[in-house]
Amino acid sequence: MTFRKYLVLAGVTVFGSAGDALLSYGMKQVGSISLHRLPALILTITDPWVALGILSLLGFFATYMIALSWADLTYVLPASSMGYVVLALVARFWLHEQIPVTRWIGILVISAGVGLVTQGPELTHHPPIHKSEIDPRVAEAASTRLEP
Repeated sequence: MTFRKYLVLAGVTVFGSAGDALLSYGMKQVGSISLHRLPALILTITDPWVALGILSLLGFFATYMIALSWADLTYVLPASSMGYVVLALVARFWLHEQIPVTRWIGILVISAGVGLVTQGPELTHHPPIHKSEIDPRVAEAASTRLEP
């Protein structure tokens, strides 16, 4: 795997963890909201912490989509779960959450699983499909251009 791909996976981890932490911090400042008060829910995004959290999560989705463009979901999702470790540390030391020992053990088990998953190939290669194997209706639909 190239340095660029490691950088993308690091982006998934950092943007996801930062976005979740910022969103949590902002929502604790905003207070309880409800779907029954839709205008208040919409105004919630004007809180700077919530807005930063949303922007970070947009960065997460962008890097996640990039990673999925060159690797299998079964590789990207476990590799990105290292964000659980980062998020737990941020929650403990920045949000001052109390994290029970059982949760730390769960995070360590997830981390060990990530180590196993990353040992395999990042992309499963499938044999190319021959034209004769394609359903003629699918081929016709793909070649037909829809007019507005």
